[in-house]
Amino acid sequence: MIYVGKAKSLRQRLSSYFQDLANLHPRTRTMVTTAAAVEWTVVSTEVEALQLEYSWIKEFDPRFNVKYRDDKSYPSLAVTLNEEFPRVQVMRGAKKKGVRYFGPYAHAWAIRETVDLMLRVFPVRTCSAGVFKRSAQIGRPCLLGYIGKCSAPCVGRVTADEHRQLAEEFCDFMAGRTGTYLRRLEEQMHEAAEEMEYEKAARLRDDIGALKRAMEKNAVVLADATDADLIAVAEDELEAAVQIFHVRGGRVRGQRGWVTDKVEAVDTAGLVEHALQQLYGEERGDAVPKEVLVPAVPEPAEPVAQWLADRRGSRVDLRIPQRGDKKDLMETVQRNAQQALALHKTKRASDLTTRSRALEEIAEALGLDSAPLRVECFDISHLQGDDVVASMVVFEDGLPGRVSTAASRSRASPGRTMSAPCTRS
Repeated sequence: MIYVGKAKSLRQRLSSYFQDLANLHPRTRTMVTTAAAVEWTVVSTEVEALQLEYSWIKEFDPRFNVKYRDDKSYPSLAVTLNEEFPRVQVMRGAKKKGVRYFGPYAHAWAIRETVDLMLRVFPVRTCSAGVFKRSAQIGRPCLLGYIGKCSAPCVGRVTADEHRQLAEEFCDFMAGRTGTYLRRLEEQMHEAAEEMEYEKAARLRDDIGALKRAMEKNAVVLADATDADLIAVAEDELEAAVQIFHVRGGRVRGQRGWVTDKVEAVDTAGLVEHALQQLYGEERGDAVPKEVLVPAVPEPAEPVAQWLADRRGSRVDLRIPQRGDKKDLMETVQRNAQQALALHKTKRASDLTTRSRALEEIAEALGLDSAPLRVECFDISHLQGDDVVASMVVFEDGLPGRVSTAASRSRASPGRTMSAPCTRS
């Protein structure tokens, strides 16, 4: 299996491939000349086609399909609600059923700082299974239990139900439902002060301060009720970078990015559709937000919007932001995508292994005995044999090199020499 695609009209889709090879994009030409047969499956709706395309790409990993790869591993804050005593921890990799995730975050230390502030108010277990079991055996909690940053369910200070309630309140606060909880704490603080329980009031005051500091770590960018993902794409002829900002409760709760080789001829809308499949293919419920803001809407848009709605369980607004704060934030996400693509290209250019492999492929394609140490590329243009202009690009050891001034002589006007403008890659 070398490529998986969907089409409302199979005849139109195949006719765009099987034509004069000279008219095809180089990547499409390579795919067509590699293929030995075409197989198809008929489904009832375009949404089913989208689902089947996603599952087959995951199963067969086709060579000519766009496949995003993370430019780095992003950690998430996870609450293991599938355990008897839920645990708060940093998690990477594939998501597990029954675990509530928040993020992803750019750095693990950012999660740990947030958790350290939150544990003062929500003393949920953070220890491993081994530490939990050992504390239960010896009847003494760990240090966090002694300093009040764990409710110590291991030694029975709270019941399993009470500890789960703490974990669920922790999740509610992280999900953006902060106002109600803060107001409740403030009311309890004032009541304690009126009853002259000043130590309790002071502790509640410190708890409120800790929660507000934790909230300040996430920038407020949109209205409080906004749950949205913003997706931006930066691309060139060979590669594309995708950046996603996760906004929950009006705050940027996480960010992530992917880079891909454009192995198939695909436009921005196609890249967005692939990104949506990558981002929400394994998600259900609230993990899919109410709004998904994109730079270009896939055509047709209805099947993609319906696919997202099926995964969320309610309507999802898929659109391009036109004005206001959301458009401004989209521009920020776009700048991040452009910087990610530039950084990726810089890393690839400085990667000796990548350069060596590319030079070996050139030597093999040209039938050379060894990899070329210097490559000179010329391009000549003219107007019916007159006004000849030449450009020259030099690569040395796979990196752009300095170019000396080149000259070209016009065949139509012998004796006239023209300085040729030079370009650098």
